[in-house]
Amino acid sequence: MKMIVGLGNIGRKYHETRHNIGFMVVDALAEQYGVSFKQDGPHNAFVADLYLGTEKVLLVKPTTYMNDSGRAVGPLVAYYDLDLADLLIIQDDMDMDLGKLRLRAKGSAGGHNGIKSIAQQLNTQTFNRLKFGIAHPKHEQQAVVNFVLGKFSADEQPVIMQGIDQSIEIIKALAQGDDMPTLMNKFN
Repeated sequence: MKMIVGLGNIGRKYHETRHNIGFMVVDALAEQYGVSFKQDGPHNAFVADLYLGTEKVLLVKPTTYMNDSGRAVGPLVAYYDLDLADLLIIQDDMDMDLGKLRLRAKGSAGGHNGIKSIAQQLNTQTFNRLKFGIAHPKHEQQAVVNFVLGKFSADEQPVIMQGIDQSIEIIKALAQGDDMPTLMNKFN
């Protein structure tokens, strides 16, 4: 089984904001396969499952808000006794160009509080991430907050949709047995 966790914030206010690109990717995959998310209260998440070929794939959207994502991810990993090689976290990254994707098998949180929370819960920084570029605003703190919690413009939509489509291809390749070094060589 593979677990794909899209990071984001729950609630209408945050729907389809830059910070919610992880939710947007797993939502697009769920829609493509006609599956729905159900609330998993004990694990603080919305969860959907599907099969990509013969591989069961669990799609997860934490309901803890971004900065506390580990409170959902850690217990789910433990509950399913998941090998961390079978976990993929989809996160936004404002230090990357809009729509650019980068796979990483380990590393620091790089200032991303959702990743920091997950690393604390898993007690390691060695877990797979798919970083999705959302670009960067002016370098003022308030501009950053407003930017990541803002929506993509109409001009940005085609680039975002292309990135979401490529993210889905990466998830499918992972489900078909490609390991992270292979995926990194193929998609980075």
